[in-house]
Amino acid sequence: MSGGLSYISPLENNFLTQFTIIAIVTVLFMVSAATGVNRGIKYLSNVNLVLASILLLFVIFVGPTLFIADNFVQVLGGYIANIIPMSLQMTPYSDSDWLGNNTIFFWAWHMSWAPFIGLFIARISRGRTVREFMMGVLLLPSLVGVIWFTAFGSTGLHQEIFGGTGISSIVAESPEVALFDMLSNMPLAFISSILAFILIGIFFITSADSASYVLGVMTSQGGLKPMISIKFIWGVLIAGTASVLLLTGGLEGLQTAAIVSALPFSFIMLGMLACMLILMTRDLKEIREQAKETERNEIKQDLRDELYDDLKEEVYEEIRNDISETKSAPSVEESDTDDHNPKKE
Repeated sequence: MSGGLSYISPLENNFLTQFTIIAIVTVLFMVSAATGVNRGIKYLSNVNLVLASILLLFVIFVGPTLFIADNFVQVLGGYIANIIPMSLQMTPYSDSDWLGNNTIFFWAWHMSWAPFIGLFIARISRGRTVREFMMGVLLLPSLVGVIWFTAFGSTGLHQEIFGGTGISSIVAESPEVALFDMLSNMPLAFISSILAFILIGIFFITSADSASYVLGVMTSQGGLKPMISIKFIWGVLIAGTASVLLLTGGLEGLQTAAIVSALPFSFIMLGMLACMLILMTRDLKEIREQAKETERNEIKQDLRDELYDDLKEEVYEEIRNDISETKSAPSVEESDTDDHNPKKE
């Protein structure tokens, strides 16, 4: 946010600007957190999705559309083909900072965010099935992420390769302003840059909002509606921690803190994975037993129905036979009359 603000305005990208942004965002996400999950976070998230969709469609259709489409197929195929070797790639024969700055750092970042995002998504996904959860949390966001990074990355690459804009040097020196530099080389540059700045701000607010909410739940004995004062306390602590990390080490300090905090939680995640597999195995076993029991009950019911139908037919047949025999046999009065008939005698 500070990089974009310094790019589109005379303000400098320094600690004072960053601290001011943190203070403003803290007030905003505290107001959002005070309104609860079903109001503040929900409304901001919906607005965020709309603005992100507008910016994404703008880049796709105003930018090099065909180049983006070709690159999407290329990178998706490369990802599927290389995900296993790249996931296990290390550099035992040489010293390299790339893994620590990229692969390991992003893994650690995801792990450090896992408690917040996991509990928060579980809170708003109550009532969903596991299949719906997998589709809405894993598959669909992954696909959108591929489209998002392909669209913006391909546009930047197209500008560098065919336009000679020099965005690669900007990425190397100041990666936080790369997005705004890319947008500056497109139509409606100022409007799209303002939209990107607002979008980043809402992302910041919703992330801090969900973090303060989840921390409030954790420190409220699991209550789904933590007190506003508890969320405020955590909001101040989050803002203070971010300010101290920026003051001491900037982005590198944040990256180091993410890696350090993720290390102990990685062992907890392994235990959680084992517990999840055990629970889902038990659920699957119960579902199969219920299915077998239901099948047995259906077979029993079918047998009962067949026996009932067969028995009913037999009874009906016996009744029909009795009626037929009764009709064909002479009555008692006729027998008595025949016995006293003088002619017969």
